[in-house]
Amino acid sequence: MRAKTILAVLFLVSLAVAVVVILRALPTQGDANAHVETPKEEILAATVPLAAGTLLRAQDVTWETVARSAEPGEIVRPSEAARQVKPEIDEEARAQVYGAAIRPARDMRAGEPIRRGNIVRPGDRDFLQVVLTPGSRAIAIPVTTGGASTGLLYPGDRVDVILTQNFKGEGTTITRRSVSETVVENLRVLAIDALDAKIPAGGGNFGRTVTLEVTPEQAEKINVATELGKLSLTLRSVSGPDGAPAASTPGPGRATGVKPTWAGDVSPALGGAMPEKPVIVQQPPVEVVRGAKREAVKPE
Repeated sequence: MRAKTILAVLFLVSLAVAVVVILRALPTQGDANAHVETPKEEILAATVPLAAGTLLRAQDVTWETVARSAEPGEIVRPSEAARQVKPEIDEEARAQVYGAAIRPARDMRAGEPIRRGNIVRPGDRDFLQVVLTPGSRAIAIPVTTGGASTGLLYPGDRVDVILTQNFKGEGTTITRRSVSETVVENLRVLAIDALDAKIPAGGGNFGRTVTLEVTPEQAEKINVATELGKLSLTLRSVSGPDGAPAASTPGPGRATGVKPTWAGDVSPALGGAMPEKPVIVQQPPVEVVRGAKREAVKPE
């Protein structure tokens, strides 16, 4: 009887020890939660505060890591596996918003996700209504690819419009056959290649179509300039000569202050390329006196 009791006690002790060991081996609720990884996504977000109507550029957006799943309308970064297969897919995803404008509903904070519903892209019906300042107009012009290439430009940049003309009329000196002049200054680029424009087929003179924000008078000047010759654009600095922000668009009637540049100003050698005109020396007539008769004789 005593032996059975001892065996029963030992069994119960062993069982208790086993239960304690098993309970200690089991993870607590906190440990279980610690081992569950929170889903993370990288979404496109604003790098700086953006006002309504701002045209988005590369420096305005970045990939932001969030500890949640992406919400509808947010732009998600391609997976790392996809980026390894096609590295350019990362920039292509960011470029979806380049040139798009923030809708006027409200300003955006730094770090706030860029949602498709909060932006309007070039080509959308209400794009120009969103980006144009009151009283301004939009004009689409074909510009040359030579010289100042439009590949350097992005929506939101500010540019000058340069007109280049060639004169081939009779009597025009070679040093005055070509001239370039700045016709309008400090215009905001709204879109590039966004609007359909009639570009001469097969013509190498025109490259891309650029939409600019102008005043009514500036629009008239550009229309006349388009008929006179070729147009090109030069990119302006975002700040003035003293480091201050660049001035706003010039008002109607304001002169550019840039003098025209003629062919002879660029190449002084053109002056030496002109054929010299023969100089004819006119000899005065010689008066011959024969008695009382006087006669003027031209020398041969």
